[in-house]
Amino acid sequence: MSTPPPPSQPPSGGFGAPQDPPPGGFGAPTPPAGPPAGPPAAAPQPPAGQPAYGYPQPDPGYGYPQPPTVPAQYGAPLPSAQPPAGGGGGGDKRTQLTIVGAALLAIVLIVGGGLWYASGDGDGGTTAQSDPSASPGGDKNQASTPGSEKVPGNPKSKILYNQPLPTVTDLVSVNGSWLTDTTYVKSDVSKVVGYNLVDGGKKWEVPLTGEVCGATHHVSENKTAILFRPAQPTVENKYPPCTEVGVIDLEAGKLAWSGNIKSANGGDKPVQFSEITLSGKTVAAAGVSSGGAAWNLADGKNLWQPKVDGESCRDTGYAGGEALGVIRKCGQHPNYTLNAQILDPATGAPTASYKLSQGIEYAHIVSTKPFVVAADVGDNAKGGKGVSDLFVVDPKGELKARIPLAAGTFAAKCGSTDVEKCSNMVVGNGKIYVPSAEHQGQSPTGRTNELLSFDLETGKQTTDRADAGERYTMYPLRMDGSNIIAYKVPPYDKGGQIVSIDGRTMKETLLMENPADKDIRRAETSFSPEFSSELRYRGGKLFMSKQNVSKPYSTDPEYLFVSFTAS
Repeated sequence: MSTPPPPSQPPSGGFGAPQDPPPGGFGAPTPPAGPPAGPPAAAPQPPAGQPAYGYPQPDPGYGYPQPPTVPAQYGAPLPSAQPPAGGGGGGDKRTQLTIVGAALLAIVLIVGGGLWYASGDGDGGTTAQSDPSASPGGDKNQASTPGSEKVPGNPKSKILYNQPLPTVTDLVSVNGSWLTDTTYVKSDVSKVVGYNLVDGGKKWEVPLTGEVCGATHHVSENKTAILFRPAQPTVENKYPPCTEVGVIDLEAGKLAWSGNIKSANGGDKPVQFSEITLSGKTVAAAGVSSGGAAWNLADGKNLWQPKVDGESCRDTGYAGGEALGVIRKCGQHPNYTLNAQILDPATGAPTASYKLSQGIEYAHIVSTKPFVVAADVGDNAKGGKGVSDLFVVDPKGELKARIPLAAGTFAAKCGSTDVEKCSNMVVGNGKIYVPSAEHQGQSPTGRTNELLSFDLETGKQTTDRADAGERYTMYPLRMDGSNIIAYKVPPYDKGGQIVSIDGRTMKETLLMENPADKDIRRAETSFSPEFSSELRYRGGKLFMSKQNVSKPYSTDPEYLFVSFTAS
């Protein structure tokens, strides 16, 4: 039995479409999406402003009869793609489901959720990594690594603390949020603030010379890295360049060090950066056109700085975590050549390099270990998703597998020019977990989706399948041991949920369910991973925050972040 094809995606131009830099370069913030609309007056259904309801995650079954022309159901394995000699990629066209009268009978195939859950020690971080001992999905003998997230005695949550939106007169970037064992840390207007996890009270504040224009989600030795501007905006200089690199000590609540660097090719002005990341003891930052540099995490000493060579090769962005990756672009438009590389963090020398097909202008790094690269090949990505194909590269720089993400079938996405800004994908257990695009559920007004996976050795889809449930859509946040932590965006009359999905059985365990009260739900659903929000869950606490703030657009209360705690 097959499921219905997903509905048409939003028009192109979102995360996947290349954009002209704003005044001040790519460090300048981009306008946030508008507020979600309320529920319709007629039949109850999700708000119009929240088409994806947060991080999408595929689920096991809601099957619907379909015409023979409809693609195979979401849970059916897709044929594997052979490594390309050049170009190519997922170019399947989406088919829109049209319900006319009662001609289509909805038949629901419900896969029951299990309650088995393993808990134990783990770092609870946000970077998912592969477990080489794990087997492809469907193998019930697969090894299971305990996670650190415990099942609360009562998953019904309550508000911990909601931080009101700061007063601004223009669009301001507040990119960056981190959650440790004791502190929630959030970028604010020209500062970084730490809040305790007991009642949300402020613990410390680090003032900055200008707004935060970039941040990494990685943490090493209780430290993280940010980019910020050297001065406040003025009428003459509305967007000061994004030149300052800083390291924040998340426990001590202080700026460990900060500074800038001149171009390796000469010049007196500091280099402008658009992305920053962290791998072990190395901080690395780069700009789309200005190149990169790396520093020692502990003291800010410059480690290396690649020059733009005679072939106009430059580092456009780095990705961190267990290894340090880079996308290196050579040549001039439209004849770019991209190389995805793994670097020695101490020297910047490549240890593995994979050359992408000619014609790909931007590429992204989903994971550095294992090394998974994403790209929009032949402009086949639809709806501004920015990714049509995934490339799994081995430690020698050779292509191990290519995974086509059929247009309109999956909800993974990557930023237009950013190297490390991919979402709705997590890597673990030797697989990559990707949500299906949301589609109609059991009722005419219900939307749902599924969490599926692909084997990183073969590139083939596994039999893994987790169901978001009727009127919910599910989006993966991170790995927890061999389990997947996911957020479920709720229907108009429910609160959101955090679930842990067993990587071996794909059974779900409820970790948190938020209140369905109108005002609380309105606050929660003003944040969504689909609309430039950051979600952090750890130890029974969920924080949802904005990446940009602007002048209020309604009389309803607005927040920089909201937070929930399980009982």
